[in-house]
Order: sequence, then C-alpha cells, then structure tokens
Amino acid sequence: MFFKHVKIRSYEMGLYFRNDEFKGLLTPGSYRLVDLLLGVRVEIVSQRDPWLVHDKLDVIVKSGALQDRAKVVDLKDHERALVWIDGRFSQILASGLAVYWTGHRDVKVEVVDARAVRIEHDDLKVITRAPQSQQLLDVCAVERNHVGVLFTDGRYVDTLQPGLYAFWRGTADAKVVEVDMRETMIDVGGQEIMTADKVTLRLNAVVGYRIVEAKKAVTAADDARQALYREAQLALRAVVGARDLDALLTDKDAVTREIEEQIVGRAGELGLEVRSVGVRDVILPGDMKDLMNRVTEAKKAAEANLIARREETAAMRSQANTAKLLADNPTLMRLRELEVLQNIATDGKLNIVLGEKGLADRVVNLL
Repeated sequence: MFFKHVKIRSYEMGLYFRNDEFKGLLTPGSYRLVDLLLGVRVEIVSQRDPWLVHDKLDVIVKSGALQDRAKVVDLKDHERALVWIDGRFSQILASGLAVYWTGHRDVKVEVVDARAVRIEHDDLKVITRAPQSQQLLDVCAVERNHVGVLFTDGRYVDTLQPGLYAFWRGTADAKVVEVDMRETMIDVGGQEIMTADKVTLRLNAVVGYRIVEAKKAVTAADDARQALYREAQLALRAVVGARDLDALLTDKDAVTREIEEQIVGRAGELGLEVRSVGVRDVILPGDMKDLMNRVTEAKKAAEANLIARREETAAMRSQANTAKLLADNPTLMRLRELEVLQNIATDGKLNIVLGEKGLADRVVNLL
C-alpha cells in the first residue's frame, strides 16, 4: 500500500510530481514508486501528440528535464513562430511558452520578428491556410491588373504587385488599398448647359482614363474617379458656355480638344492619364429641334432651287453656243440636218409629204 506502480509505454513520457512539486521525467518502462504520504503523482503524456500542454509548463521547462527530449519555444511579445512537424506546416505560435516533443516527430521551428509587419515566406500560401492564421494574420490578395498601395499606421510603405500578402496582427495597423490599373471610362451624362447665344441643351460626354501612379491616386483625393468626373463637368460647362450653338454643332472636335486640354493637368495631379475625350450626344429642347428642322429645310430648299437655276442657265448657255456655231458654219448645219434625217430613217419607214412647190424643192435639194 506504500508503493505506486507505473507503466510507461515506448511512445509515452511520465511527468513525476511529489507533493505537487515537479521532480522529473519518467522514460518508457515500469516503475515502483514509494508513496508513504500519498503525495506521489505521475501524469503520463503521449509523445505522439506534437506539443506538451500543462498548467505548470514553466516549472517543467525551468527544471531542465526536457533538455534533448523536447524543443522549447519561448517567444517575446514581438516574436512569432512558424512550426513544421514531419515536413508539414503545423501552426503559428503567438508570444508565450510552448514545448514540442522531438523523440517521435521531426519538429522545425522558425522564429520571426513581427515588428516587420509583413510576413514574407516561400510557403506563404500554406501558412495562410492554417487555422491559426485568421487569428494572427491579416491576409489579402492583389488581383491581376491591379496593384495594392500599402499603408502602415497611416503611412505609405510600398506599392504591391499582384499576389498574396500577409501582415501580423497586433504589431501595427496595416492597410492595403487595391487599385485597378486598367483603362476605364467615365460617363458625364445629363449636363444641362446654356450656350453663349442663350440656348439651353443637354450634353453627354465620355472620358477615358487609366491610373499611372497608384500612390497619388489614393492619397491625392478620397475618390480620384469622382474628382475627375467633377473636373470634366466644369470643363464641359466652360467650353460649351463660351460657344454659340452653331459653332458647337459644326465643330465638336474642337470642343473635345479644349475639354481634354483643361482636364489633363488636373488628372496628372490625381495620378491619372486621360486617354480620350468625346462628346457623345447633344440633345436640344423640343421647340429648338423644330426650329432647327425648319431652318435646315429652308436651307436645303434654297440650295436645291439654286442648283436647278444653275443647271438651266448652263443648258441655255450651251444651246446658245450651239446655235451660234451652226449659224457661222453652213456645212456643219448641213451635216446636222443629215444626222437628224438618218436618225429618223433608222427608227422606221420614212414618209415624205410634199406641200407647196417651194417646200418640195428644198426637200429634194436636201436629199
């Protein structure tokens, strides 16, 4: 009754306590321990479990009993550890004390400084998929054709290319603003503008742009796209308001060029590059449409009348010239008469009706 029998298997280890004081480790084997006052306690733990968990872990570690039997990891507040067991990633450790058995498992521990904020590792994808990653890491992915503008504690740090990124939580406030670098369009629609001759119209325009400086696009304005939209609105009003309606309708290209010239400088300040500007629609009020249609109709009618008179004049001038030429050249007149008779003869039977004697003589002479 004064002895305690303990059997420890080959894959186990015994934690030997006497009167709640840790006395050492019991390796695999059979033990007969003297326990006169019932103060002996042996806790058997499996070394197949990768790590040792105990409420008196600090006492066990300080005793030195774990030397050469386990890997002890004692992390400071700014340190984190990446643990690999048997060549496979196991977990991320936060600050504190941890113990891993090494007798039956191949344990590898990488201690990293979390003050660097960003974690860079060849196996980052594997690390971020671990269960503890959501508690200790902020993970983000920058998509294709995008860049990420990285800020740490509100300060600009770097511009990140497409890929996977992770940042330690608790050490600093890391924020990534993703920016689309592809060309895009802004529709500036429904602008009611008064021209210089007091005609109110609605005008729709389109502006094509792309971001060339991601940092400037994020920091120069709270919304660079909206800022460019407002700038295009103001430029559109200024350009159209300085022109008469006729000048606006007849030379839209000049309007788009002037708008582009006005917004290019502001776009550069926002980190943007203007690629194209176009006036898509000019919408006139209903009464103005009717008036314009009547004016256009009258212009077209006048042009048609002018063309008809011009053609009549040209025809009469041609006939006068022909008559004069025939009058000055009797032989040419005779050839013309013979040509007419030939055309008449080829069309069918030629019947000649003779009248008075003078007419008959002239026809005979002609033939």
